[in-house]
Amino acid sequence: MDQTSTLFLLQSLFIGIGATLVMDAWAWLLRRFGVPSLDYALVGRWLGHFRHGRFRHPAIGKAAPMPGEQALGWTAHYAIGALFAALLLALAGPEWLRAPTLPPALLLGLASVAAPFLLLQPAFGAGVAARKTPQPVRARLRSLSAHASFGVGLYLSALALAQLQ
Repeated sequence: MDQTSTLFLLQSLFIGIGATLVMDAWAWLLRRFGVPSLDYALVGRWLGHFRHGRFRHPAIGKAAPMPGEQALGWTAHYAIGALFAALLLALAGPEWLRAPTLPPALLLGLASVAAPFLLLQPAFGAGVAARKTPQPVRARLRSLSAHASFGVGLYLSALALAQLQ
């Protein structure tokens, strides 16, 4: 791996992990007010079932638990954050990283809600955009809120990195 690729990887990791930490802090704060958030062990459970050829579940909470599902789910959560950060850096370019602005980061954060709406929630048995849940509008707003906080986290982490460089 050349120096440019290594730097891009490190920047993506720093920004993605920082943004995911902001997202998790937001979820923690909301839980203090009684607003539930995703249990990342369920993400690990879902991923763990891949090796058995199972990619969709009628209700992921009722699926057989998988060894190490919590660690797997949390690791995937942070890795996905780094992947979205890499996408932002690739789209916005090095100029943005030298002087980050909120709009591209927030836009990517909000666009990233497509992942749970179109992939995760249907695979968990909740339907597209949580339509099969008891309160789909509430679930959608929680997802949008989480991903908006991720977008803010992308911006704040990029800003911190720009100040360090």
